[in-house]
Amino acid sequence: MIEIRLPLRAVIPFASGSIGMGIWVTVPGILLLYFLTDVLAVPPATAGLALLIPNIADIVLHPWIGRVSDTDRAATGHRRRVMLAGCAVIITFIALFTVPAGLRGTSAAIWVALALVAGNLLYSAYQVPYLATPADLGIGYHERTRLMGFRNTVITIGVLLSGVIAPLLTGTAPDVGDYTRMAAILGAVMLAAMLTGILGVARVNRAAPPAPAPAAPHRGGLLAALRDRHFRVLSASYLTMAITMNLVLAALPYFAKYELGRPELTPALVALFMGPAVLTTPLWVLAARRLGKQRCLLAAQAGFVAGSLVLAAGAAAGLPVLVGAMTLLGVSFAAMQLMPLAMMPDVIAASGPGGTTRAGAYTGLWTAAEATGGALGPYVFSAVLFAGGFVASAAGEQVTQTPGALDAVRYGFTLVPAALMTVAVLLQRRYTLDHTRPTPDVTPVST
Repeated sequence: MIEIRLPLRAVIPFASGSIGMGIWVTVPGILLLYFLTDVLAVPPATAGLALLIPNIADIVLHPWIGRVSDTDRAATGHRRRVMLAGCAVIITFIALFTVPAGLRGTSAAIWVALALVAGNLLYSAYQVPYLATPADLGIGYHERTRLMGFRNTVITIGVLLSGVIAPLLTGTAPDVGDYTRMAAILGAVMLAAMLTGILGVARVNRAAPPAPAPAAPHRGGLLAALRDRHFRVLSASYLTMAITMNLVLAALPYFAKYELGRPELTPALVALFMGPAVLTTPLWVLAARRLGKQRCLLAAQAGFVAGSLVLAAGAAAGLPVLVGAMTLLGVSFAAMQLMPLAMMPDVIAASGPGGTTRAGAYTGLWTAAEATGGALGPYVFSAVLFAGGFVASAAGEQVTQTPGALDAVRYGFTLVPAALMTVAVLLQRRYTLDHTRPTPDVTPVST
């Protein structure tokens, strides 16, 4: 069997689009809950709802965008028009952090929620066709892993840089103006990366042309995806992982400020989390070729549980132990980003004749699960803060938190993620497609 090997001049621009996606996911993921509770004086319960409710619409919007993407591919032979419309997400990204001066508390939460609704719709218009592209291409099992390995490395770099730079741009005692300036700077980077990604999609399609799209997309794509046992199991596990990872990102500023007593350490914690993920992604690609994606993913999930349990000791554990535990989380995070996204095109390819015509429908449901995880993670942490009696504050206001609130910060950042990831392990063990795949003799050929 001959497997096409995508050239770097196509792979690198394709992967570069993930930088913009990483900024959208990371900056609100790390800063938005903290922005609401510690700058805009929004109570934790209200702040959690402001981030959760807008994402409920994604359960409907993402599959619909997938259907639109499939239709557009059938009509034009590609999905790039939908992606181009999605680039307008930068407007809503800036709006999230540009709250008018007269809005505080609940009114500020409403502003952020409305901006988030519009942003999620536009982001899905870019994300869904982008992630459907690997399933469209005429490439095989290992080349899909290689392509998504490049993509995962680049998005992790984007997450690392934006996660470190955003808190540095806002400063240690920021106000709304500081957040607005940060959003404008990163929004410009976001737009440039997303346009480069569209160029990359065009190049990989030319390098590995997909089968011609039918005159009309396959009907019943959403139902077919929901009936697919492999897809249900994989997406349920991925949803649980997404909840966990977004909870951890949202909790990082709180852990730095209230557990370690040094809010300026937030960029360092992000670097400790994302840096190892960048460095180990190529190693995970090699491990997947040798051991299989399923085994690698289960090992990463177990490593994440172990690291979270170590972090539960808090500042008393000492700096070297905390650094080691955060590094372990980062190494695990690399595989938890790479493996599911490399498995999803395998599931589509194994779904039977015409599977690629439903790639948008599958991807729409997949990204809906990811968006739901992005909403539920911060909401779960905000609920833990509320249960612990955490008190919100405005910019420049000093509030003394109770011991219960401080415990909520520590254990919400550590024990809750460990429990959630244990559930993800149990779900992932039910995935069997990787166990039954053939291992053909592949001769790579450059295009």
